[in-house]
Amino acid sequence: MNEKMTAMSSQRNPVRVALLGCGVVGSQVARLVHEQADDLAARVGAPVELVGIAVRRLALQRDVDLPDELFTTDAAALVARDDVDVVVEVIGGIEPARALILSALEHGASVVTANKALLAEDGATLFEAAERAGRDLYYEAAVAGAIPILRPLRESLAGDRVTRVLGIVNGTTNFILDRMDTAGSGFEEALAEAQELGYAEADPTADVEGFDAAAKAAILASLAFHTRVTAADVHREGIAEVTASDVASAREMGCVVKLLAICSLSEGPGGGAVSARVHPAMIPRSHPLASVREAYNAVFVESRAAGQLMFYGPGAGGAPTASAVLGDLVTVARNRLADARGAGESSYAALRILPMGDTETRYHIELDVDDKAGVLASVALAFAEHEVSIQTVRQEGRGDDAQLVVVSHRASDADLAATVETLRAMPNVRDVSSVMRVEGEGE
Repeated sequence: MNEKMTAMSSQRNPVRVALLGCGVVGSQVARLVHEQADDLAARVGAPVELVGIAVRRLALQRDVDLPDELFTTDAAALVARDDVDVVVEVIGGIEPARALILSALEHGASVVTANKALLAEDGATLFEAAERAGRDLYYEAAVAGAIPILRPLRESLAGDRVTRVLGIVNGTTNFILDRMDTAGSGFEEALAEAQELGYAEADPTADVEGFDAAAKAAILASLAFHTRVTAADVHREGIAEVTASDVASAREMGCVVKLLAICSLSEGPGGGAVSARVHPAMIPRSHPLASVREAYNAVFVESRAAGQLMFYGPGAGGAPTASAVLGDLVTVARNRLADARGAGESSYAALRILPMGDTETRYHIELDVDDKAGVLASVALAFAEHEVSIQTVRQEGRGDDAQLVVVSHRASDADLAATVETLRAMPNVRDVSSVMRVEGEGE
């Protein structure tokens, strides 16, 4: 470390930081601020001083060795202090996080948050409060942990036109699906292993039902397409219904099943429309996202000028997420010293949100049918009636019945769903055993 730079930075008044939460992520934020104090001071241009940590219980043992007087259970008083320059919020949830962030902004502090659920539900309120206060609101850690994806979308690609964001943004579900593919595990077995290893919570609903990924998809779509997108705008399906048979069928097609967050820009009158969806899908093993294993995350970005970009790394965990928080903290602290602000919300495009039914997708459909003449023709007719083109079809006889595997070309999701309903009602179709969307090659 350059001693002259360190001396100069130490002569300036410190940037005073209040931390809300000292759990898995918060304890790592506190540890890094303490251990990297000299480096942070040199990078920021002034010391970074942790002046208070709000927790729910003072007596709880924590993975960080800090003076007892830093800890308080009065979060509201901490964020309202006049001497706090930056508030870091890592408690999660909607309330009291929203009220605390709004209070911090009103009292003149800038904010760094990792709260994906709050940003996806009511980001507009937070951004408007930051604008009124003339303060920063940064949130890199809200999506994909340590992976720098939000800042590239907000700043590095600000001069480009992003057309699609495709990502694996939930490590728990990626671990489960990876184990189903590589080890032949069933869903429940893979989930139990994820819980044992600490990748899944005791109540895994937010992960396996897609709520976590949907919140992240809303944030990604908002940034990529300069349009306010909330979690309620995101079509959401989880992985609980994915079977070993689905995974095996994907393997036969040279594909793998992943839970994907897919945000797309559809060109058209008035600038077009935005779609955001989260659901399991088959992708070719040749696609870069197919090789993302275990609990890792990756985001694939397509833009007009830059082309295809991929961001990969650990998507969760205390230290990786704290790394993203510290990156934001350094930027916000520099802005405070320069009496400047970083980029705020960009929602000027205000594009229409495309309903899922109008979104174009492809389907992989498995049918158990009577093994007799004319059945294949009647199935093909059902697709034609809904103006859905068939890309491939495979038939295997099994005595009195047969299995048909059909992969469609792109069509509206509503037309594909109507086709499936028609197939279910046909007398020669015994069962529609699997329906899954297909992404990647062949689109």
